[in-house]
Amino acid sequence: MGEGVRQQVIGRSPESLSPKVRLALAGQWMALEIYTPATLPLRRIQALGDSARECVRQLTERGLNPRRFEYVAVKPVR
Repeated sequence: MGEGVRQQVIGRSPESLSPKVRLALAGQWMALEIYTPATLPLRRIQALGDSARECVRQLTERGLNPRRFEYVAVKPVR
């Protein structure tokens, strides 16, 4: 996966990804902030990588707490 693709999806809602983009990202992992009653954040992709560990690394580099995120494998739309 290229850096350009990663930059295109960071900050976007996973629901807004087209089937073509989801297919291109199939097998990748994305980090989504966990909902809490206190924050209710918009559901946005904050990291994307080949593994959950790669997502944790990206979040840490940005100064974000990886424990506040869930890690989900991207699946193509059927």
